[in-house]
Amino acid sequence: MKQRWAVSYLRELIDPAHKQEHRRIYRVLIFLAAFLFSTGGVAIKACSLTNWQVAGFRSGIAAVVLCLVLPEARQGWNRLTFLAGIAYAATLVSFVAANKMTTSANAIFLQSTAPLYMLFLSPLVLKEKIRRHDVAVVAAVAVGAFLLLRGSDNSGHGAALGNAIAVFSGFAWALTMTALRWIGSRGNSLSVAALGNVIAFFGCLPLALADPIHAGTSDIAVLLYLGVFQIALAYIFLTRSIRHVRAIEAATLLLVEPVFNPVWSWVIRNERPGAAALAGGAIIVFAAFGGTWFQSRYSAT
Repeated sequence: MKQRWAVSYLRELIDPAHKQEHRRIYRVLIFLAAFLFSTGGVAIKACSLTNWQVAGFRSGIAAVVLCLVLPEARQGWNRLTFLAGIAYAATLVSFVAANKMTTSANAIFLQSTAPLYMLFLSPLVLKEKIRRHDVAVVAAVAVGAFLLLRGSDNSGHGAALGNAIAVFSGFAWALTMTALRWIGSRGNSLSVAALGNVIAFFGCLPLALADPIHAGTSDIAVLLYLGVFQIALAYIFLTRSIRHVRAIEAATLLLVEPVFNPVWSWVIRNERPGAAALAGGAIIVFAAFGGTWFQSRYSAT
């Protein structure tokens, strides 16, 4: 009986068209995806390789796994998905660099400022109207980012540059989300994930090979974890379940990433963000959640 239950869930994970009798598994999969995403910061810091080596090899491993497991990820590669893939690759690489140079809390919270840029990108690219609650959300995100930067310790080596890269990562993520929405309304957006990791791998490869690669057993294990689990498996979980869960539930479950990302670094590496930085990060998270909740309620009326 237990074997039949396990086989049923495995079939649902691989085949999204298979009828699922236990809908709760979709919520569990989204939670697991966000949980895996949240471990990126502490895992990146645990690897002794350079920024380019971590970013490149992580994406190379993820690209192989995505293309092998998701047949649709190998389809629809064209000029538009290539441009979107560049934005996604920039997000992946800049997030690794930011994590290496500043705190995990700063890296994830500053990347969460993406709605700030979406305020300008949505009308230009997606032709979406800006509502008053959108402006309120973006204003709150801006305040949170200001508090986070004001409360951050920029005295460490490269910390200020790391914060700047994290801000850029948020902009690149906004470009990626805009492209995903545009492509998703016209075709296959899964190809962007695979293509973005391919671009990140080959883009980082020359700089990764420019320095000696002194990878120990622990470094290889971390790279495999990042590529296979933190990116590829998490993305498989997310894409296989997001369509079956209400937007407000999905947004709530995905908040596990920005909430737990700095927690892992705090517990494992004793990386303690200041009170003002935590306050700014909390404002960004709650603003993002509040905006999603209001939009879900607004759209339903």
